[in-house]
Amino acid sequence: MKKFEIACFNLESAILAQKAGADRVELCANLSVGGTTPSVEMIQQAREHLTIDIYVMIRPRGGNFVYSEAEFQQMKSEIETIKKLGVNGFVFGILNKDDTINIEQNKTLVAEAYPFSCTFHRAFDAVSNYEQALEAVISCGFSTILTSGTLTNVMEGKEVLKKLVVQAKNSIEIMPGGGLRSTNISELNQIVGANWYHSSAITDGSEIADPKEIIQLKEMMQS
Repeated sequence: MKKFEIACFNLESAILAQKAGADRVELCANLSVGGTTPSVEMIQQAREHLTIDIYVMIRPRGGNFVYSEAEFQQMKSEIETIKKLGVNGFVFGILNKDDTINIEQNKTLVAEAYPFSCTFHRAFDAVSNYEQALEAVISCGFSTILTSGTLTNVMEGKEVLKKLVVQAKNSIEIMPGGGLRSTNISELNQIVGANWYHSSAITDGSEIADPKEIIQLKEMMQS
């Protein structure tokens, strides 16, 4: 059974996503920069209202994915705090200056998050070599990679996504995300054959998920 994660930048979207049949939400703040760590209050409110899984983004700022020591310690501290709020997983990713995976720092955060699952987010789309990066992410202990196939969106990256799914050999989930819509999910699923898919389901330029789009995504994926 194919499953859906909806990126939610506010409580309203998270509640709508659950009602529309999402399997999981990725909770973030700051849509304008692609997502940052949400507030403790937002996470607590989401947990009060949701029964589905909540994964929380850990990202101190927008921009690149190379972090200072102070930013890295902040990420570690946020995981430690958020673990106690009843969440189900974390979403983050750290690169080196040469656009390779920072194995040491990612491993440290995955260990800090234990026993919760971790998704390596779209920092993956900035890597210099996706085949090597995939093996590095697996070695860090992540359970999922969220990626558009290292290109602008999932349709441009569909062939890379297909290669990643084959290379992963069920050792890690490849979750396509980035420009995923009900209008392209059926074609993408036929090409890539992933188990999980990711979308914000925002269709009107707002920051609120469209429940009709979520329902349509699910229907088109099964067609």
